[in-house]
Amino acid sequence: MHIRLIAVGDRQPSWVDDAVDSYARRLPHQWKFRLTTIATAQRSKGKDATAAVDAEGQRVLDSLKTDEQVVVLDERGTQVSSTGLAEKLSSWQSSGRDLSFVIGGPDGVSATVTGRADFRWALSKLTLPHGLARVMFVEQLYRAWTVSTGHPYHRA
Repeated sequence: MHIRLIAVGDRQPSWVDDAVDSYARRLPHQWKFRLTTIATAQRSKGKDATAAVDAEGQRVLDSLKTDEQVVVLDERGTQVSSTGLAEKLSSWQSSGRDLSFVIGGPDGVSATVTGRADFRWALSKLTLPHGLARVMFVEQLYRAWTVSTGHPYHRA
């Protein structure tokens, strides 16, 4: 299983990139984890962002393979514990399909991307800045792997 994070927004502060890279280097090599960034669509001041969200959504859909499992990070999704995520990853891994996680742009994820999702995961009920969501995501991915392997990083 290969794991990928598809994130809308191509410019993040250096601390975000550094933290994501730090955790990504710790992930198992067989996951071949990678980050795919999608450019944020142009928004017009005072206008509805629907067209921008739809354009970003189309770019996300274009980057997905037809047989990939898709998990959308969405504050209205299902919250899971770190051990629950470890169980889900194990289940997803046993399916043999590649896995892509999606973080939407500043105005969220399009309905077409949400409709393509196999699971909607809420990192938190809080609304998070996109850079922080990236860092929290990859840290939780690493934590779930440590739970599954009995690594001492996770102390429950």
